[in-house]
Amino acid sequence: MGADFIESRGLRIPKDPILNAGGVRAALRKDAYERREVDAVERVVRRHDRVLELGGGIGFMSAFLCARKQVEHVTTFEANPTLIPYIRRVHAANGVDNATLHNALVTPLGGPPLPFHLRDNFLASSLDRDAEPDSVTQTVMVPQRPLAEALAEARPTVLVCDIEGAEATLLPAGDWSCLRLAVIELHPQWIGQAGVQAVFDAMHRAGLTYFPKASEGKVVTFRQGW
Repeated sequence: MGADFIESRGLRIPKDPILNAGGVRAALRKDAYERREVDAVERVVRRHDRVLELGGGIGFMSAFLCARKQVEHVTTFEANPTLIPYIRRVHAANGVDNATLHNALVTPLGGPPLPFHLRDNFLASSLDRDAEPDSVTQTVMVPQRPLAEALAEARPTVLVCDIEGAEATLLPAGDWSCLRLAVIELHPQWIGQAGVQAVFDAMHRAGLTYFPKASEGKVVTFRQGW
């Protein structure tokens, strides 16, 4: 692996100061970045699946899905505009040409742009200014995309979702009957038991069953049948 990259789970991750946030660089070197989600995806996603990814992060998951799992296509929505150029670099470094990337928030009905609060630690950037008001470095307006529109574009068989608590309101608003599989990171510290139950109920309505063999901690997997 060249000096300009970190090798992590078979991917080439470009070195960049953005990786200093929240121990990301160290986790990548230990093959531990997003480990639970990647372990789940590695176990259950199939070649030629079509994936809707809500919450793109640094582009690791979408690159893994395309380059390592060889899925047909990934459609990614990431709210933080400062991450978009880096995600594109990760994709380019791994020869990914079957991913569509949007800087937008997927919401139940869409609407006008929403204020998104950036922090030096990208992991802490969010719609919630009050969580850490003194750490906000900039506020930008991010477009909303209606969930139905995102589903129509992506035509997914798989959902991968890590949206920092918004899962409790977004997932119950969608028709997920198109899916054979969903890998979701829950945030019970923010959504509570009622929010967790709402996510489970939404997946069950879509005909998906909780799959414990590909679930760990806050990362839960649902699939069709057994």
